[in-house]
Amino acid sequence: MESEKSPAEFFAENKNIAGFDNPGKCLYTTVRELVENALDSAESISELPVVEITIEEIVKSKFNSMIGLVDRERVDAELYDDFETAKAREKRLAKEARAQELQAKNAALGKKVKESAAPKGVKGRGEASFFRVTCKDNGRGMPHDDIPNMFGRVLSGTKYGLKQTRGKFGLGAKMALIWSKMSTGLPIEISSSMKSQNYVSFCRLDIDIHRNIPHIHLHEKRDNKDRWHGAEIQVVIEGNWTTYRVYSIIAFPIILLEFSLLFKHSKILHYMRQMAVITPYAQFLFKFVSDSPDKNVTIKFARRTDVMPPVPVETKHHPSSVDILLIKRLIAETSKTNLMQFLQHEFVNIGKSLAERLIGEMGPDFSPKMAVKSLTDQQIVRIHQLFRQAKFDDPSGDCLSPAGEYNLRLGIIKELHPDMVATYSGSAQVFEGHPFIVEAGVSLGGKDVKHGLNIFRFANRIPLLFEQGGDVVTRTALKRINWNTYKINQTQDKIGVFVSIVSTKIPFKGTGKEYIGDDISEIATAVKAAIKQCCIQLKSKIVKKMQAREQQERKRNLSKYIPDAANAVYDVLKEMAKSHASKKKRFAEKDVDILQKVANQLITKETLKEKLTEHVEKVDYEMALEYATQSGVSEEPREDIYLQSLDATSNFLDFHSTTFIFRLVQ
Repeated sequence: MESEKSPAEFFAENKNIAGFDNPGKCLYTTVRELVENALDSAESISELPVVEITIEEIVKSKFNSMIGLVDRERVDAELYDDFETAKAREKRLAKEARAQELQAKNAALGKKVKESAAPKGVKGRGEASFFRVTCKDNGRGMPHDDIPNMFGRVLSGTKYGLKQTRGKFGLGAKMALIWSKMSTGLPIEISSSMKSQNYVSFCRLDIDIHRNIPHIHLHEKRDNKDRWHGAEIQVVIEGNWTTYRVYSIIAFPIILLEFSLLFKHSKILHYMRQMAVITPYAQFLFKFVSDSPDKNVTIKFARRTDVMPPVPVETKHHPSSVDILLIKRLIAETSKTNLMQFLQHEFVNIGKSLAERLIGEMGPDFSPKMAVKSLTDQQIVRIHQLFRQAKFDDPSGDCLSPAGEYNLRLGIIKELHPDMVATYSGSAQVFEGHPFIVEAGVSLGGKDVKHGLNIFRFANRIPLLFEQGGDVVTRTALKRINWNTYKINQTQDKIGVFVSIVSTKIPFKGTGKEYIGDDISEIATAVKAAIKQCCIQLKSKIVKKMQAREQQERKRNLSKYIPDAANAVYDVLKEMAKSHASKKKRFAEKDVDILQKVANQLITKETLKEKLTEHVEKVDYEMALEYATQSGVSEEPREDIYLQSLDATSNFLDFHSTTFIFRLVQ
């Protein structure tokens, strides 16, 4: 007899679909899911997010102790996968010696030597690494009775509305729980409290994968003395944290972003940094804890604004975006009784007159008053066909929540400290009935930025780190933008390209949902236009900067020749004064006064030098003033400025501009 496979069992067998391909990706995806859930939770109650992430490395002996397993000495060494014969060991050591000898020879010849990795022994397949991942937030929290199903039952959601969401698969922390069950067997721990709740809900559970139900170990209410609200989730999983060397940063309790070394080796740290760019209104505290003190890391990504994007609004489906299955589901769930009401209520951009026209076009078997629940399969197919062929107004982008130029610009300046930055936010556009907005930023220079194009991609305000090559943003930046046209050197300049796309449906490619293909012309065109708008802004700034540089060079050259010019002019005046005194030559009355002053030493070489210097300074000042008037204020203040948020009791109005927020206190 064939048994039915539960949703949890399906995802356990196909974990790569949800981004759990290998131990390193599993750790990254777990952190990402927990962080994005935390941000959604805080933003849903308009709370400025405070997210703390801790990754604790658990050595094998400690893990065995946690699960009650006693370590045993090996009896039959040859049985193990990491067993190394004497001959193999001799061969490995000889290879390492040759490599060291070659490195020493290159160093002696003055060649650039690549630092060799530390010698490693043979590592067997069974030598897994384990990590305890903890994520704490200040968000909405969860109702006490709902926690087991929210974490221990896959696809348990009941909301089917159309909305811009951060998540890619709708699994959240559930997939982390499944991976924990598969790799360690340990349960997940959840602490949660809602606003004005005098207790903290604590739940320890795992999941019965075959039955897709939570297996509860402990579920109780504890005192909430601190009146904390939010959620704290702790899970132990198998993973992989790429090793790296830390030099002189151990002494600092909080490490800022000057240490680019950290970001070269871990996708998680890349992710956290890019998340700080797109959400500058959030505060992140990241910790990596290990038994080896030289691997410990603490990084704080400080908040730089208290202006949050609006919460995405749930919207109805556009007629051109639905399929037959979705129409059937909407019919099954609708509260409307007849076809006329159904069309008006369940879809955007269908008013009464358009609904009447559509029903008339469907054929004689349809009428406005017919019961919508009585529609046959053939009639539903007819509705679907008409939806695909009819012309409807485009949906508006009012339901979307882009980061906003202000936040994007602030995030780029905060994290990269560029010399120049330009941002642009396009208007709402549509593909396949789904509205989308493209925002872009292009920066030049900055810290921890490599020469050439540095591309940062965001979809619904989350960073995309994998499969960059086929992405529409990468292809557009590399192949469709002529950077030289905008006075930008594609290979020599440090160029940051930031593109954020928000939509009710992000058209991801591949099972991993890590990139957006460039086959959708509407999106490709919008991305190119947004980047070009940023480049046009930068070109204007670059040209003005070049003019200012030329002006400075001109001033330096003039100043350089002032002594020679003063000497030459003075010598001429001196000779003219002698001729005038001996009456060999007569001069105009206006020149006589100057010549007498030269003869009486009232005008000297130093006097001429001072006058020439004053003239050069005056011309330079006038040109600089004209340049400043045309350019406007500098790109960023000379010192970082952060205005603390006002008390919650204050009433104020925010006036949004593309580059700043003006707050009027009432």
